[in-house]
Amino acid sequence: MAIKAKNITIGIRSLDQGLDNFVETAEALMRGESVKKQRGVYFENLDSFRKVLTEKRLALLHAVKQQKPDTIHELARLLGRDVKNVSDDLKYLAELGLVSLDKGTEGSGRRVAPRVTYEKIRIEIAI
Repeated sequence: MAIKAKNITIGIRSLDQGLDNFVETAEALMRGESVKKQRGVYFENLDSFRKVLTEKRLALLHAVKQQKPDTIHELARLLGRDVKNVSDDLKYLAELGLVSLDKGTEGSGRRVAPRVTYEKIRIEIAI
């Protein structure tokens, strides 16, 4: 049995393009049409995109997916980075929906385990 890969879309589209997409979806719903659920993170321009998905943050996402660290401290050690900087990056990526921060079970104190639940990031640029 094949496992369906989960993807997340990261795209660049202007505010007008985003609003047009919203209006098209709302109109389709009002006509009673079914609309395919879309999950993604969109930026208004390439500059904003580059500021968010830096090489360090992409390496962080890769390490979380591949190494499955149990704590932020473990992830920082794996990456050779400062714990506070890794924690800040994780919080920011969690706000965008690119990573989840799972609180530990009883007895683990304040431990937080970062998790990535998708296999691929698809880049979409509207022209």
